[in-house]
Parts: sequence; C-alpha cells; structure tokens
Amino acid sequence: MRQPAYSWLATSSKVTGQFSLRRRIQHGDHRGFTALPLAATKTGDDCRLLIADCRLKEKAFSNLRIIVSCSGIHTDTEENAMQEFIAKHRDDITGVLSGFDRLVFRGTLRSLSHTDGMLTYLAMNKVLLKDFGRHVQQVSEQLKQASLAEAGRLGRPVRYLDSSGIDKEALAKEIAAQDGIRQGLIGVLSCVELCRTFEVHRSREQKQLELIPRWRKCLFLYHYSFHPRFGFMHARIQTWFPFPIQICLNGREWLAQQMRTAGLEFVQQGNCFPWVQDWARAQRLLDAQLRVNWATQLDEFARQLNPAQETILRNFATHYYWTTYQSEWATDVVFRQAATLHRLFPRLLHHAITVLGSTDVIRYLGRRIPTSGEVPKSFNGEVVTDLKEREEGARIRHGVNGNSVKLYDKAFTAVGSVLRAEATLHNGDDLRVYRPREGDPQGKLAWRRLRRGIADLHRRAQVSQRATERYLDALADVDEDTTLEELIRRLGKRRHWNQRNVRALRIFGEDRPWLEAVNRGEFTLNGFRNRDLRAIFFKQAASTPQEAHRRTAWVSYRLRLLRAHGLIQKVTGTHRYQVTAPGRKAISAILIALRSTVRQLLPVAA
Repeated sequence: MRQPAYSWLATSSKVTGQFSLRRRIQHGDHRGFTALPLAATKTGDDCRLLIADCRLKEKAFSNLRIIVSCSGIHTDTEENAMQEFIAKHRDDITGVLSGFDRLVFRGTLRSLSHTDGMLTYLAMNKVLLKDFGRHVQQVSEQLKQASLAEAGRLGRPVRYLDSSGIDKEALAKEIAAQDGIRQGLIGVLSCVELCRTFEVHRSREQKQLELIPRWRKCLFLYHYSFHPRFGFMHARIQTWFPFPIQICLNGREWLAQQMRTAGLEFVQQGNCFPWVQDWARAQRLLDAQLRVNWATQLDEFARQLNPAQETILRNFATHYYWTTYQSEWATDVVFRQAATLHRLFPRLLHHAITVLGSTDVIRYLGRRIPTSGEVPKSFNGEVVTDLKEREEGARIRHGVNGNSVKLYDKAFTAVGSVLRAEATLHNGDDLRVYRPREGDPQGKLAWRRLRRGIADLHRRAQVSQRATERYLDALADVDEDTTLEELIRRLGKRRHWNQRNVRALRIFGEDRPWLEAVNRGEFTLNGFRNRDLRAIFFKQAASTPQEAHRRTAWVSYRLRLLRAHGLIQKVTGTHRYQVTAPGRKAISAILIALRSTVRQLLPVAA
C-alpha cells in the first residue's frame, strides 16, 4: 500500500488555549473528519504540540490530510473567509471550484476611434472627404471577404439573421450538433446592429465637408468555433470603420478542455461540473487560466477575424487595445445529495432577502460605508436585489452600478448538485488596484481606479473572488445552531492579554461603532490601519500635533481591546489588521440581531 501523504495547515505560533487535532481523510468521493486529542504547553509566545499518536488506522485511504485546528483561541492568521461556509457543510460537500466563468474582451483600434485619427488615416491613404463613402465601402467589402474566406474553404455555413435579437449562441450549438462539429469553426452568423462609426457631413456654417462620429447600423460577423484551447467561444467584428472586435469565452468551457487534455474525468452539465475526479487538480487548472498572455492570444484572434488587417492599414500602423468589457467569476460549491441543497437553498434565499441590506451589498463589492451603517450621501447609483425563478432553479441577484453578486442552484444530478456564488464586474469606477499612474510604469504605486484594460485582469480576479467569499461568509450562519448568547458570552468577560488585564467589551454600548467599523466590506480585502479608523471617527483633521497623537493613542487602545478578545488580528510585518474568522461570526451575529426588526425576529422565536 502507498504511504499516506501528510500536509499541515499552519495557524500560528502565538496561541493560547487548548488544541485539538483534526484529521481530514480524502479518497475519491469519500471525505471524513476524525478528532484526536493533543496536549499543548505554552512557553512565552511559543507553543509546543505534543502529538502522542498520529498513526494512520484507516488502511483504505491513500491520501491523508491533517489539519491542526484551534478551538476557542486567538491567532494572528485568518483563514479564507469562504472556508467558514465550506467547513460548516463539509460532510455534504464533495468539492469547490473558483474561477472565471464568462469573459468578454473588446479590442479597439484607438488611433482610428476618434475623428482626428480617422482624418490622419484618410490623409495617409490620400482619400478626400468627398470620396470617403466609396472608400470605406470598398474596405468593408474587402474585410468581409477576408473574414468569410475560412468558412468557405472549410464548407461551414454563413447565415444572415433577420433580427439581432435571435439567440446566436443557441443557433450555433444547434448547427454544431446537427453537423457533428467537435473542433474548429462551427459557422459564421451575420446581422445588422447599431454601431459607432463616422460620416461625412456638409457644414452650413463652415460651408465645407466635415467628418463627424455617428451612430448608425452596419453588418456584424459572429464567428462561432470550438477552440482547441478555450472550447466553445465566439468572436465578433464590426465590418465598418473603426472595426472594433468582441471576444467572448467561458472559463468553464476552457476548464473542460484543460481536463480533457490532462486526462481528468468529469461530468459536465452546461457550464458547471457536478463531479470531477480530482477537485484539487481541477482547481489548479483553473488557477493556470490567470497566467495567460492575453495580449498575444487576443491579437491572434483579431488576425483570424480579419486576415486583411495589415493590408487595409498598411499606411497607418496601429494595433488593437484590449479591454475587459465584462467578467464573471463563479465559486461552485458541489453538494453530494440534491436533497441537501433543496433543503438548504430556500433558507439561503430567505436570509439573503430579509437580512442582507443595501449597505451589505455595497460592502461585498468593495464600496466604503460610513460608521452609521447608512448608504453614503456621495453614492450616486442604484442598489437592486431581485429574485427570479428559472427552469433550472431560483436565482437571487444583488446589483450595484453595473456590478453584481448572485447566488443560484443548478445542475441537480445523481453525482452532485451545484450551489454557485457569482460576481459580475462591468464597471470598474468603484474598484481600486495598486498600480502606477497610467503611462508611467516606473512611477509611484498607489490605489487607483480599476482599468478596463487587460493589465488589471488579475485584480478583477482578486476582487471577484473576495466578493463571492464575503457573500458565502454572510450566508455561513444560516442553519447555525450556536446561540447568540454563546457567541458573545466570552466578549462580556474581562481578559488577561499580553500581561495586562483588559476590560469586557460593551458590545451593545460604546463598543458597537467599533464592531461596525472593523467589519466594513472595504477592509476585508486589504485590512485596515489606525489611520483608516481615525478617518472614520474624526471627520476633521487634527488641529495640533498633540491632538493627532491623542487620536492615534485613542484608536490604538481600541485596537488592543479588540485584539485581546480575538475579534481582530495584526497582519504580520505590517501596520494593518484584519477581522478573525471567529470575530466575523460574532460581529455578524451581533449586528444582524441589532438591525433585525421585531417582525423578522418573531417567526424565529415562534
């Protein structure tokens, strides 16, 4: 028999309290947890674990993972927020996958996308404004012939659609099924849609011809294919100047191609996987999607869409600038039994509708909320929560200014059922990325607005992942058997921390604003500093250095108080703090209870 592999989940070397050893056994579809006693002795800040017997008794398992868990203690390292939801339902869950779902890229020839650039192109090609219409018509025909050449060579269909509202994806899949296409070009669909282009206008004031930007209709070409790397996808090009491109692919279709190549067995239903042979390996494949050279790959797609690009632009050198028009990030939690998810999901929906408010949704998507807990007056947007019944299940969506988080159930099969938390990012104005100023790559780094450019795609992944984590974490307390009294009992007691006595927390009194402040959504990703809390509690700048020092000391005292009670922890090597996993549970329970109405609480009491 192959010897079991052991891996340790390190928590912290600075701990107090009792330890227990939890053994996680994973083999195929079987998962189990077994608790073993451990002795712990504390010498200063060092803790020595005395493991009496850690020999494997279950001979049937070839892979054993051991996790050291600290119950009722305080650590300086916080686990992934989503893990609280996973750990609570671990006996019912077979696997978790997190990664991109739908990705929509747009390519723009920026030098041709404004009037001055277009005039420069015409001048370099010696085209007069009076000949503009004839010239662009010839170029458009040249583009269409070049773009459709591959379909003609392969004998694939080219269909014109009378309406842009026809479901092109469904039609393409129907064609692929009828013709038995599993790889390569499926076909090209064309239709007339609204586009932004240019037109020559005769100015009465200037008494001359002028080139102006204008919205009009023109022909678009949609190329649908089974790509050898990305799976089912499509690319669209506008056949009229300035020839913008849109590429749409799906991270789960991409993952299916990766798993086929790797020889990994799986069951796919739509764009999700109710069963995978090796979940950890599948997650590594998903993580590899973040390391793609997108500029090179998207340029290749552009050349395939318009092989005549170099000929058309031979006198006007330019290239496509690629942006992420829309990204969807999905965290799929796969349950063993459909009955379990059928029982749990209505409760998750009820909790999301009745407990989570507008400010919670804004926090999940990284927007700052004042200490009062109200929507900031500077917020100019709309927060929408809607519930929709679909054929495959229910879906709840919380949207803020074009971005959203969603939760829905799907893919109920005999081998697994999927609970999906999904973050969709379309508008980056409310999001930040740590980067230099545009055009100065060697400049000072600072938190700046998230760009649409593919250079910030990695940050989109981080923000999206944290959004789904925060959302699932907010739902972790559904079906929670622990009482509020049990969660806050220890907070109401004095503690001895770092060789000094610390008073009890007054969670329903003067300490409540501090719980609300440290639990704000914008601090979940990067933590918070003393100065961040000073900005919340003091609206005006300090008038003297002495006053600034007093404010810093006042906040530091509160931070020590929260650390002593295990609600927050310091991030090693920084001046930042984060809320601990037990602290998040306790704070969430307290704030939910305080914000709930009597009507919401009475059904629970009944």
